[in-house]
Amino acid sequence: MLRPLILALALLPAAATNRPPPADPLTATIHTEDADRFATLFAKTKGKPSAAQLKRDYLDKGSFGIGVFTPGRIVDADNLARAIAANPTRYAQAIKTCLPAAKAATADLRSIYLGLHGALPDVKLPQVYIVFGANTSGGTAKPGAQVLGLEVLCRMSPTPEKLRQTLCHFFAHETVHSFQQDAGMTLARDPLLTAILVEGAADFIAQLVTGEEPDAARAAWATPREAELWRQMQADIALTRKLTDKVDPEEGSPEAKAYARWIGNYSTPPAGWPPELGYWMGLRIWQRYYAAAPDKHAALRAMLAVRDPRAILAAGTYKRRGGSL
Repeated sequence: MLRPLILALALLPAAATNRPPPADPLTATIHTEDADRFATLFAKTKGKPSAAQLKRDYLDKGSFGIGVFTPGRIVDADNLARAIAANPTRYAQAIKTCLPAAKAATADLRSIYLGLHGALPDVKLPQVYIVFGANTSGGTAKPGAQVLGLEVLCRMSPTPEKLRQTLCHFFAHETVHSFQQDAGMTLARDPLLTAILVEGAADFIAQLVTGEEPDAARAAWATPREAELWRQMQADIALTRKLTDKVDPEEGSPEAKAYARWIGNYSTPPAGWPPELGYWMGLRIWQRYYAAAPDKHAALRAMLAVRDPRAILAAGTYKRRGGSL
């Protein structure tokens, strides 16, 4: 199964022997060394790099970002070679159009990092890496790094203008995920509810620092349907409490289907629904939680830890105007 193009939080091990130093928002740089090396190899081989060449000239020389992106995404040189051979035009377009646009986004990154530092001054900002992957993931994060798969982001946003907007969202959203992992976030309890809150928190904080709705079309569809979506979400949360944190949507059980209705369905949303609606539901829960919180900084810190998902859900409950749901 292909991983969703827009990441549901990947809880990778927090420990890393070569974790890079935190980024300074005033001097933060987008690391494109891996992408540049890939582009050089792609041109040298006329778009047909072998697995051996990819291993020697790309993966083995990779940065910390490549180390983060390889497990479960790039996988290995053979898998990457197959992905390139299946769609070389996609990689060529990403090199030609999106790599220069990504390099031009430094000012956006610094602006967003200044906003994140102002909102959460005690957290460590991750380094940002642009890489080429196996056409399965737009991005992931772990403590110390957010890593973005350019061939997927370029497919999502094929013009420089659209890519800039997408990158701004990822710079904020994926950074929040790196904060959450530093805080010891886990999906073991209430897996669906926790995943909704984790992704909703990343979207809420991204919206706070960018001033942009993370997905305007999804919000426009969901807002008038919020009451019915809330009822469905509550039923699915109750059902999925039987699950562990290892959820396989292809399993086909009612619990797995309930989980997949909200999270991890970018390419396969429920009929008539926009994808990844759990992100929006989580965002709405946190909006109400934040609005009611007397200490806004404490509310933001709660978004990084999600220590008590049920209490957060209760505090951010949807209420129909003029009465209860």
